[in-house]
Amino acid sequence: MSESPFPQITLVRHGETAWSRSGQHTGRSDIPLTPEGEAAARALAPRLAVRAYAEVWSSPSSRAATTCALAGFGGRVIDPDLAEWDYGAYEGRTTKAILAERPDWRLFRDGCPEGETAAAVGARADRVIARARARDDDLVVFSSAHFLRVLAARWIGLEPEGGALLVLCTASVSVLGYEHDRTEPVLRAWNG
Repeated sequence: MSESPFPQITLVRHGETAWSRSGQHTGRSDIPLTPEGEAAARALAPRLAVRAYAEVWSSPSSRAATTCALAGFGGRVIDPDLAEWDYGAYEGRTTKAILAERPDWRLFRDGCPEGETAAAVGARADRVIARARARDDDLVVFSSAHFLRVLAARWIGLEPEGGALLVLCTASVSVLGYEHDRTEPVLRAWNG
């Protein structure tokens, strides 16, 4: 892919945790990285060093902050809007277990009892996007999968539910940017 003359936002999903490995929904629980997650976070450093970032933003979770630090970024802005989806009553549960009780449940369509809806997560993503566009600089953002999926969907003009169409692996790197000008937001790279 050719280099863009426009600012880019690099999105980094945190490294593996015990719950991401087992498929448990990890919203507000503060689960640390596994040793494999730490190694993957360290391996991000050379991949992320190809750009100079005006600022580093991180979710308040230790899994995002640790990934950020192990990837070589010390100073960062902690942004509560970057927190993972609040899964409420589904925190710590797997999709399989939820579907056993509620066979037609879909996170992006239905949200979580006592937690957030896609619209609420989308409102947080919209605030992050507004701040990023106001900066008009290259940024790197460390957060969690479902939030980053909604953020990317909103960046390209989809409803928050559009995040269901995007998948992110742990310790993955994605890039939001523009094509011809700032009126054409695109996904420049995804889940790399």
